[in-house]
Amino acid sequence: MKRIIVFMVMVTYCLFGFSALSLAGDNTWEDISAGLTDVRAILFQEKNPAFLLAGARGGVFKTQDTGKSWRNVLILRGGDIGVNILTLGYPGDNYLYAATDGGLFMSLDKGERWKRIFRGKNYLESKCRALAVFSNNIYLGTGMGLFISNDNGHSWRKARGQIGNSPIYALASDPKEANFLYVAALEGVFRTVDGGEGWKRVFAGKSKDDVETPEEANTGIEEDAKAPRVRFIVCDQSKPGYLYLATNRGVYASRDRGINWEPLSSHGLLSQEIESLMVSSDSRIYAVTKPGIFEYQEGDWRELSLELMVKKVNFLGKNLQGNLYAACDKGLFRLSVTHPKKSERGDIAAFYYKDEPKINEVQQAAVKYAEATPDKIKEWRRKAKMKAILPKLTIGLDSSQSTNYEIYTSATTRYVYDGPDDESRGWDMTLSWELGDLIWNQDQTAIDVRSKLMVELRNDILDEVTRIYFERLRVKMEIDNLSLEERKKRMEKELKLDELSASLDALTGGYFSSMLAGNSNS
Repeated sequence: MKRIIVFMVMVTYCLFGFSALSLAGDNTWEDISAGLTDVRAILFQEKNPAFLLAGARGGVFKTQDTGKSWRNVLILRGGDIGVNILTLGYPGDNYLYAATDGGLFMSLDKGERWKRIFRGKNYLESKCRALAVFSNNIYLGTGMGLFISNDNGHSWRKARGQIGNSPIYALASDPKEANFLYVAALEGVFRTVDGGEGWKRVFAGKSKDDVETPEEANTGIEEDAKAPRVRFIVCDQSKPGYLYLATNRGVYASRDRGINWEPLSSHGLLSQEIESLMVSSDSRIYAVTKPGIFEYQEGDWRELSLELMVKKVNFLGKNLQGNLYAACDKGLFRLSVTHPKKSERGDIAAFYYKDEPKINEVQQAAVKYAEATPDKIKEWRRKAKMKAILPKLTIGLDSSQSTNYEIYTSATTRYVYDGPDDESRGWDMTLSWELGDLIWNQDQTAIDVRSKLMVELRNDILDEVTRIYFERLRVKMEIDNLSLEERKKRMEKELKLDELSASLDALTGGYFSSMLAGNSNS
């Protein structure tokens, strides 16, 4: 009976006690698909929250009751042809555009009737994957380059340079500069400041989809193993000049319109393979990876998709009411995102830190185990100076031997006299000092080189330990936020927790587990 009571207490604590520690509210996603599948794009109407357009395989679907019912307003026939991008045009909300696998469509009456205004010459040109609209100027990214129209789709021309024949992955526009446009393409990110007349590459990279398309295979471009592969680009509409780039090595940010780039922290991300990004009107950054959806906050990523049971997220959107929408392979889902106060986050962190070794202790253990402490270089420098104080000792030995002969000759007599040998032996000892080494020692050059390598090694170790340490804390939180029914996901998270613990043990020579066991027993 006692065991049953204890078990019930643990279950109650897991279900209710940890809900107060959840970093993402209740993380409950509401399915508003009503039969829709393979949803790829969403479009909101700010004045009417109940109005939604969803782009999916088969066409555009419209709801005016927040997803309770949907109506197919643009029918696309044939295979996997679907809608990839939905956006508003000018003037006002009546003008709508849908970039599809079969060309670009436009509606002048809020999506009731549609007209195709772009049809590519082949399948790759018809595959429209990116779209930006400014008044009568339309920029369309396809599988075979960027197309530009300056008369609202009546006529089209290819962009000049590389992006005129390169696969286009995303377009982003500056909120304050109408002529500033950014293109994420196969060779990197390109920027125009004159409405598409001239282009400059501002981020070099090699981008590749999961399945290599024919146009990529025939480009003849050598992939740089060190260059990140570009996947997506987005502008912060609330902060002019702020750009965010999704790559296979995490998220990069620029605060000066693409002149300089720096990687964002990857703490909390289960994968650095970023598929796409979304920046909301309140400048919150959301990333889509294969493991799920993550929100960036104060240098850390937190997962929002723990209860979202889908295989692929195609698109993210957030309306002014604070609802997050995920267009997925299994339909359309909505989440009301909550953000805990700083005091609440402090209480949560304190709870999970309680039995953990301190981060600085783990870092010191890792550096010590790798023999990369600064004291090692200091000892080398001290011994190099001591070398000048100690003298150089030279010992010499010498030995010589000679034989004496006396030869006498006359008319009648001749003799040779062999005298005694002359022998001499000696030795000497010399002590010398190189006092100049007290000021500068030639060994310092070698020590400086080793010191630089040591600093780089130590920084790499500290970065790796810090990343794994905080990722492990996040996984612990995610496990506690799972319900008892989510056994598969719980097992995956527990395996991830063991993997991260083993990595910290490998970096610290077993110190982490020994400290963890000591803290839990105390």
